[in-house]
Amino acid sequence: MTLVTTFKTDHKLLEPLPVAAMRSIMSRFKANSLLMLAAVIWGVGNVFHKTILAHLDPIAVVFLTSVIAAMVTLPFAVRERAPLANTGWLPSVTRVVLLFALGCVVQQLSYVSTTVTNSSLLISASTVITPIAAWLIMRERPSALILFVAILTVVGSALLAGGFNGSATAGDAFAILTAICFAVWTVELGRHVQAHGHPFATAAAQFMGTAVATLPFALQGTMTLPAIVSAWPELIMLGVFSTAVGFYLQTSAQRYTTSSHAAVICSGEGVFAAISAAALLGERLSPDGFLGAGVILSCVLFAAVSAGPKLDPSLP
Repeated sequence: MTLVTTFKTDHKLLEPLPVAAMRSIMSRFKANSLLMLAAVIWGVGNVFHKTILAHLDPIAVVFLTSVIAAMVTLPFAVRERAPLANTGWLPSVTRVVLLFALGCVVQQLSYVSTTVTNSSLLISASTVITPIAAWLIMRERPSALILFVAILTVVGSALLAGGFNGSATAGDAFAILTAICFAVWTVELGRHVQAHGHPFATAAAQFMGTAVATLPFALQGTMTLPAIVSAWPELIMLGVFSTAVGFYLQTSAQRYTTSSHAAVICSGEGVFAAISAAALLGERLSPDGFLGAGVILSCVLFAAVSAGPKLDPSLP
């Protein structure tokens, strides 16, 4: 009788462990699914980043899409009733907002003088830059494999941008700068939401901050009412889906996964963008471009199988 009771007690003590493990697996699966959905949305949306430039200048595009995204997410942010005023929230979210605004502006500038395919695949270099940024910012030391892949990514980016035959453009340079900006932003975003939560409030802060930062420059450009009316289909796609929905999905997902892992999955944006650009804009890669794209995608695969830092299981 005693043995049976002990067995039942031990069984009950062990029962929560697999349940906790299953919850952890489901959280990671949910995060991966959200990130992949975001990559699809961004990949398709990158075509509209290009076509909208026929109506508006890049800064006006960033301002208007940020305003629309803020309007979409702000009601949900207000419903996040838990207090935000915990230690370090304001300086943390300020860093996230500034990096996000810079990344959005530089990304939109890249589409002025390069193709959707080139820009998207060059930006996917952030997949490898992110672990390095995590090392410098959060002291997460990357493996030797990641450092090797980083060098290969630079080679692939140069091939894709035409850097070895003199055909690289200013847009290609802006795309590489965008990769750096978003790599650092991904690390800061992951650190922020894991420490403070509130994904809607964080997303809304990013959009409102970007709108405020770009307003003075947008007023000096081509932002007229007729131009806005002409660009409304692209503005809805970019403001609601690519910006509000896409970046909220990433913000929410990074509560449950590492920055490096998030960057790997989000790099699928380049693949979906290349497919969308080929279907909708008729874009094609040169032989060097195909080689460069292959190198970058191979680097993404290497980064994906490289073990990254594990999250604290106590995190929500």
